[in-house]
Amino acid sequence: MKYEATTVAQYISLLPDERQRVVEKLRAVILENLPKGFEEGINCSMICYYVPHSKYPNGYHCNPKLPLPFMNLASQKNSVNLYHSGIYAKKELHDWFVAEYSKQSTRKPDMGKSCIRLKKTDAIPYELIAELCAKITVDEWISIYESRIKIK
Repeated sequence: MKYEATTVAQYISLLPDERQRVVEKLRAVILENLPKGFEEGINCSMICYYVPHSKYPNGYHCNPKLPLPFMNLASQKNSVNLYHSGIYAKKELHDWFVAEYSKQSTRKPDMGKSCIRLKKTDAIPYELIAELCAKITVDEWISIYESRIKIK
């Protein structure tokens, strides 16, 4: 689902009440655990956590006017989704996350390349998401992005 919002507060206010609570809790976990230097805003109709142009002036290779994205949080039709570029770009992080997920949840993770679909909102492994958020610093993300993703 696409929510036309220009601020994070506006995005959350457009969600149904039950989704608001989940997204607010996930947002709090992310903000508490994300390393210093990432910023929060709206990008691609989602809540986005990114490397600002002041730190990485080149921006995102697909659209240099956009800051370098790292994580997104979105309420979709059937789930709340967390998009984490690190689990796409760094296989060992992906493998760690999948292994830990099965230790902390009775469910298998429902994932795409960078997408973690959280369909059962009463079974979200918040502590694991907190750990995931803390795993990559801004400088490490820039290095991973430049060596593994950015088109040379």
